[in-house]
Amino acid sequence: MSDKDITTWSDLKDQVYGEKGTTRRDQLDRDFKSFKVGLMLREAREQKKLTQDQLGQILEKKRTFISRVENDASNMTLKTLFDIVEKGLGGKLKIQIEV
Repeated sequence: MSDKDITTWSDLKDQVYGEKGTTRRDQLDRDFKSFKVGLMLREAREQKKLTQDQLGQILEKKRTFISRVENDASNMTLKTLFDIVEKGLGGKLKIQIEV
């Protein structure tokens, strides 16, 4: 196998989803960022040694709601995100905008 046969993750994404700036690729990148937010919330909850049920009780939400947020944060409102981080986990949320 030569170096020409090796495909990087970036090259693979370009081939399958199109280059950055295309609609399909931008959607993939947004979906991945949403997925990462869910993972970060799960990690923070686990660091606080809280179960989904316990976090749900703090927020007056069902465990299934917490599960949905952790597995697909894409449809979450900013208010919900702030509530989970600040009220539920006792943390601070930092949001960064790049233009």
